[in-house]
Amino acid sequence: MPDGSEVKLGVFRSNSKSHRAKLTVDKLRALAGLGLEWAAVRR
Repeated sequence: MPDGSEVKLGVFRSNSKSHRAKLTVDKLRALAGLGLEWAAVRR
């Protein structure tokens, strides 16, 4: 991060995936846009 803080991407990704049902459609689309297949919005 620009301020020098660390981001533990693996922890963020794991937490996001385990809480998928609580994420908004916009957040899921953003994550899917980054290549996370599990975040694809299901119809």
